[in-house]
Formats: sequence, C-alpha cells, structure tokens
Amino acid sequence: MQKMAELLGLRDECGEGALGAPALAGSCLADNRLNLDVYPDGCCRFLQLFKEQQGELVQVEFLRLSSNDCLLDTTLGSLPHLKHLKSLVLKGGHARDEFGSYQHGSLTSLPPDFGNLRCLTHLDLSFNRLSTLPSCILHLPSLRVLLVSHNSLVTLPEDFGCLSKLTFFSAMKNQLKDLPQSIGELSMLQDLDLSENALELLPEEVGNLHNCTELDLSGNRLLSIPASLANLKSLRRLHLHSNLLVTVPASLASLPNLSRLDLQNNCLRAIPAEIQALPFVHVRGNPLGETEPSPQADKSGTRRLKRLSLASGEGSFTVTSEGCRVVLACGIRFYFPPGAASAPLRIHFRSLMPDPQWVKLRHHDVLLSRVLELQPHGIQFQQEVQIWMPYISPQSPHQHEVVVRTFSGQSWNDLKTRVKQKRKSKKCVAHCCVLHFSWFLVVSRLVQNECKVPAEGTLLFSSVDPNIKVIFPPGVTEEPRSVKLQVLPVSVEEIQEITAHAECRASPLLYLSQDSTVDFLKPVRIQLPLPPGGLNLDRSRLHILHGDLEGQTWNDITSEVVLEFTHLYAVFEVTHFSWYWLWYTTKTYIGDIAKKVYKRLRLYQVNFIALQRKRDPEQVLLQCVPKHKVDPVLKKLQDRYRGPEPSDMVEMFEGEQFFAAFERGISIDMDRPDCVDGRLSFIFYSHLKNMKEIYVTSPVDRKGQAVKGQVSFYRGAVPDSIPEDASRRRKGPDSLWLATLPIKLPQLKPRWDENPSPLYGFSFPPLNLGNAETGYLTQANLLSIARRVGADWQSIGLNLGLTYQQIERIGYNNREDLNKQILDMLFSWAQQNSEDPDCVSKLITALKESGRQDIADEVEAIVELGRQKYSESIRRLGLEQESSTEDSAIAIM
Repeated sequence: MQKMAELLGLRDECGEGALGAPALAGSCLADNRLNLDVYPDGCCRFLQLFKEQQGELVQVEFLRLSSNDCLLDTTLGSLPHLKHLKSLVLKGGHARDEFGSYQHGSLTSLPPDFGNLRCLTHLDLSFNRLSTLPSCILHLPSLRVLLVSHNSLVTLPEDFGCLSKLTFFSAMKNQLKDLPQSIGELSMLQDLDLSENALELLPEEVGNLHNCTELDLSGNRLLSIPASLANLKSLRRLHLHSNLLVTVPASLASLPNLSRLDLQNNCLRAIPAEIQALPFVHVRGNPLGETEPSPQADKSGTRRLKRLSLASGEGSFTVTSEGCRVVLACGIRFYFPPGAASAPLRIHFRSLMPDPQWVKLRHHDVLLSRVLELQPHGIQFQQEVQIWMPYISPQSPHQHEVVVRTFSGQSWNDLKTRVKQKRKSKKCVAHCCVLHFSWFLVVSRLVQNECKVPAEGTLLFSSVDPNIKVIFPPGVTEEPRSVKLQVLPVSVEEIQEITAHAECRASPLLYLSQDSTVDFLKPVRIQLPLPPGGLNLDRSRLHILHGDLEGQTWNDITSEVVLEFTHLYAVFEVTHFSWYWLWYTTKTYIGDIAKKVYKRLRLYQVNFIALQRKRDPEQVLLQCVPKHKVDPVLKKLQDRYRGPEPSDMVEMFEGEQFFAAFERGISIDMDRPDCVDGRLSFIFYSHLKNMKEIYVTSPVDRKGQAVKGQVSFYRGAVPDSIPEDASRRRKGPDSLWLATLPIKLPQLKPRWDENPSPLYGFSFPPLNLGNAETGYLTQANLLSIARRVGADWQSIGLNLGLTYQQIERIGYNNREDLNKQILDMLFSWAQQNSEDPDCVSKLITALKESGRQDIADEVEAIVELGRQKYSESIRRLGLEQESSTEDSAIAIM
C-alpha cells in the first residue's frame, strides 16, 4: 500500500491521474463493473479507487484492464483482494507501434495468491508475453472461460486437465508444440481453439472431450490426426485447414452433429469416399488425385509444389522445406521454392492503408497499392521468395516505371521489378524476388537509369530522352561509385499555363544522384537538349538552374559554369549532383519562377464529392477524386446516391492529409479511430480510392423539421519537404479551408422504438424468438439480458451480424444513454431475426465470442427451462406417448 501511495503521488505531481474519487466513481465504477481498459491511465484510476473506495471496489465482479499500462505490475498485487471477481480481462493490444501494429502487453506472470479468486469464471490474458501458463491459474476452481491467445506459450502444464469446469479455451497464435495428455480430462470443454501454433502431434486423449462442439486446429504442422476424434459425438465444427495433413480417418464422417469440416490447404492426395461425400467438407488447396512423386523426380527438381488458396478471412499460412505456391484472396501471390525455409514456418500477412508518417514517397512518386506486411519481420530465407503484387496502372507510363518498394527497418529501398498485364482481366502485376520479409508496396517513380562509374570513366544516357547524357572522364573517381539519373519531361503548354507567359520554355528536368558523399575529382560533363525553339532562341536568355535535393530552392548558376551550345544541345560541367534545369525566359527572378513551376508539377487537380444514400440519407459517402475521374465516378454512383454537385477544383500533393468536418447540426462518432479533433482524417493518393462512407446524425430534434447542415474539407499536414508557402492558396477566413458541400437530413418518421414507455423511453412489440421445441426468448427475457450487457454491447452487436454502420448509428441515436444503446441494439437485431428458428443459438454464440459466457449461460438456462416446460406440456396432453408409438410403428414397418 505504501508503494501504491508513492506511485499515485508521483502521478498526481505530474498532473496525471489527478482525478478525485467521486469523479472516478462516477465515470468508471458502474454497479459491479469496472471497465478501465479504455483509459490510458486505467491502472492509475484503479489504484486511486483501491486507495479511497476500497469498500466499494472489492465488490466488483467484472474488471477490464489494459496490460499495456505502465502501472500494471503494481495493480496485479491488489487484484487478489477482489474476492467477488467473476470476470477479469488483462489484454494487450491497446497500443500500436510506429507501423500501426498492435503492441503486446507487458504481462509475463501472475502473483501466486491470484489462485485465491474462488469466484473467477472468466479470464482473458490475450495479447501478452506469457511464455508459460502461470501455475496459479490451475488453482482457480470456478474457471470456465480461459483466453491466452497471442502470447508465446510453448507448452501447457502437465496437470492442465485439473481445470475441470473449463468450457472454453483459446490459445491461438502461440508456439505450442505439443499438448499434455491431461487435456482429455476437460470433460466439460465445449470450444477449443489451438489454431496458428506449431503442433505436430495430438494425444489420443483429445478424443475424450465428449462435450466439445467446436475444435480449431488450423494453421499448425499436423501430419495426421488421431482416430479418437471420431469419439467427439457433440462436435459440430472441425477446422483443420493450413496443416500438413497427408491423411484423415474415414471415421470422421460418422460424427452425428458435424456441420463443417475444413481440410483446405493441406497435403491430401486422397480423401476417404465417406468424407468426400459430405456436403459440408472443404478441400480446396490440396493436391487431390496427384500421384506421389518418385525419388528421381524429387532429385531432378520437377516435383509439383503444394498450392494454397486462402480465403478473405485468413491471415496466415505455413511454409515447409518442400516449398509451396500461395494465392491470397486479394490477388497477391507467392512462390516459395523447395529449401527456401529450412523448417516449417508460419507466415502472417495483412494489407494496410499507407500512413505518410512512415511511407515516405519521393518527389514525383505515385502510390499504386496498399501496404503489404509480411511477418516474421527480418526472416532470412535460404532461397529467394517470389512475390506478385497487383497494382493500379499509372497514367504516365512513358515517364514513369513501376517498382516494388520494401522497408528494411531503417529505410525504404526499391527492388528489381518486372511488370506484366494479365490478358483476360487486364490487371497489372508487379513481380519481385526477396530474401527477407517486412513491408512492401508498389509505386510509380520517374524512370531511373543507373551505372557504375569506374576510375577510367563512362557514359550514362537517359532512356526517356536519349538527348540527355552524362559523361564521366577518366580519373573522375578513385573508387567505383553508383550513379542514378532520372528525367521529367515538361511540355511547353504546361510551362506557359503555369507561368502565364508565352516566352517561357524549359528543357526536361534532370535529377542526378550518387551513393557517395564525396564530390567527383574531375568535372562531369552534362548534355541537355535546348528548350523548344532551338537555334532561334536568344542565347542570352538561356539559364542553367540548380535545385537543392528537395526542389525548394533554385539558383541560376549560368555565370558559374562554362555553358557551351550546339545547334541542339547545351553542355556544361559540374562536380556534385542534384537537380538541373535549362530555362529560356525574358523574365527576371528566374529562380522563383522555376520554384513555382516545380511545385505545380507535383500538384493534382481534384474535386470533393459528398453523396447520401437514397434509401438511407444518414449514410454519407465522401470522396476526393482527381478532376479527370469525377464524371465516371458520379455516373457509377448515381443509382444509389444523390447529392450536390462536386466542389470547385482544388490542388493537392500526393500523400497530403486533409480533413472532413460535419457542421451546422450534423455530427459523427468522435470515437472513430480516423477521427481527429472531431474531423475525419484522409490521406490523398491520386491512384487510390480516397473514399469513406459513414453514418451521421444530428443533436437537433428531427421529429419536427429537417436538418440542413454541411461538410467542409480542410487541409492537414502536407508531406515532408513541401515548402510552407506551398499551402497558402486558400479561400475564406480559415486559411486551411478547401471546400464546403451541403448535407440534408430529412425529418424523422415515427418509429416503433420512439413511443414513450416506463423503460428508458422505449416501447417494444411482443417477441418470441426461437421455437417451442428449442425454447423461446420473450421480450421480458431480452430486457433481463440487456441489464447485464454493459459496455460490451458493440462487440455483441457485431458478433450478431449487425454492421459497423448500424452499431455507429445506434450509438449516435442514443449517445447520452448506455441503456438505450443496449436496448436498441438487442431489439433491432431481434426484429430482424424474429423468423429465424436458429436465432437463439446465434445469440448464445455471439455472447460467447464477445467474452460474455456469463450471459450466455443465463440464456441457455432460460432456453432449457422453456424446453422442459414444453416437454411437460406434451406429456400432460399425452402426445409424447402417442408420438413414440407412431415412431415405433414406422420403425417396425
């Protein structure tokens, strides 16, 4: 307690966590629940409550804390005092690293007296750093739900089976290599998730889990499964995809309740006929029907590789030393040659939106794809792995070239890339070879010509404009160095439009770079073509300009170099590299003119659109569209959306941030991850869809009138290296303002849930979910369930099948009242699914998936009671015996 007080005092001195006890109780401690994982200083708040309101705190039954909190270790010592605790969540994943990946929590162990929590039934330790399962967990007599996914567990304790009341266990995404035999003693276990581990063998005792309804063993290294799995008579779903299975027992076909058997992406060359005949078996991605290759074929390297085809929901696959081909749902393909991985390796992948904080585009680069992240990061393969990445075709193929760019952990580097266009789909694909895994993306850059300059000198030409060349004389360098050349052609029309002067002309832009920081020992000779006009140009009006690496400063160096002219070219000598540009103009201050033109060459002309769905005006689509694409985009959307004309044209840089703010009575969910200070954040990429579709609402009472609001667009942070004056072209009083478009929310029509009622202002129609034989859930049952849902209502709603937009709208419509949010979610779902006979079982599953086993148990108890009453009524009416007699007669016949 003394250490706790010192820590709290320190936090208070720093201005953190200095919340009074009443404020804490009001904002955090609600009934018997304490949800502190949503606060960055959640552990500090807990310690404050423990210090000042311990009497109330020890009555808490449900507690959530973030294991990313720096005060977690201190907080753990206080948890055993919560003797009434039923549910405890100590999850990581509440913080992200610089690349947007979830960070695991700091939890590595639990205090020994943690086993004194005799009432604890639900424990979630996911996204942490556990290498062994804390022994105190085995002393929790009431534990029914245990989640330890996304940790580093290598094995489970030998006496793991002593958790006799366990009904749900998830250890997905660990490093488990084997299972203890005692796992078969978990007689009450219903759901077992061991996916994405390193399991090579299963104990026969797994067949003793007679109450197990779902078993997930996908993403392991299993070569076979025990025949004892055929004893799992309650099993409904068996997931075995992405293993190394070469055989499966035919007895699996006899499981009476099995409704899904996933055998995809294994090494099965044959499947028992009994299994193949099942309508719910999935076998895609297996070498079915192929013969086992002979040893001679193996030696000659002609063996056909295993092919994996992953569905959209999958995020990993296993590669062995035999190699394989992999196709992702998004179209990305991999080729792992035999021997690329020396041992079975689990590959994880995900597709990310590019973040300009770490995706650094160079001048005149264009992003053509999302970012592909491949893990483990930094893994070194024995042979090159081939990657094919789809991309959007660039608009200037002659001036630009497509490359795959990868992040090494320190900087982005371009890979040697080949591109091709598929004949049928006309889609473009970039192909590269790598020995490591990290982050990858496809960009279009200025065509780059490269050469190695030896001591005896050499010559470098531009493939974009052969009239541009660089001559390196003998003795120009002592050690060989690499030199790169890039050219950006600029038309006369572009120059004259930007400068508004008919006499301004310029040569192509030349950029030179090298891999050495030392200047050349001798001058390097550069040849540039004369601007259009050639021999007729007044040579006294020709200027050689030198730009810095960022193109922000352009200096006239004509008087500093010896400038020679032929009838077609200008030739000069330099000793260091950067941007060079040959200009013809009668204007003075040529450097400022070049700076203006260079900046405009990097800008895109765009329009903003704001459309509302015709069937649901609260759903708004926002998009920033390049000027030449506006008409095709609007034509594609006109059947489903309506709205005002696009905004006036504005100019934006590739990778520039902008915001959308809803104003004048229109509001959005401020808790969205892409919401900054009440505004939606966007990043403009000219070839990607800069689009978001969101639900809006209004604090204004819409029962009597419509709301005429607006959405305004504002500039955010411009990309690095852009001069400050590049973002000064603005309108209106706000210097960052870009455009404003009207949004109108129509007057609301009366709904069934808006009639006054004693219960939170809601009135609900009679409901009977389910059927008589399986048991009903009535309106009263749902109201009872709603009282226990709490802050988990969004997770439950999503698991029930409601869309994110529906959840968002429910939150807005009832944003001041948690009880109304819960009731609206539950009864909206109930109305939509009232005719579904399986809706009750779906509700139970959603509650379990949301970590609310306690409520799921309550629903199951209600349903079971309903079934018993139905059976009793049948017996009272004498129908049961009659039915049985009839069934017996049919059987005899």
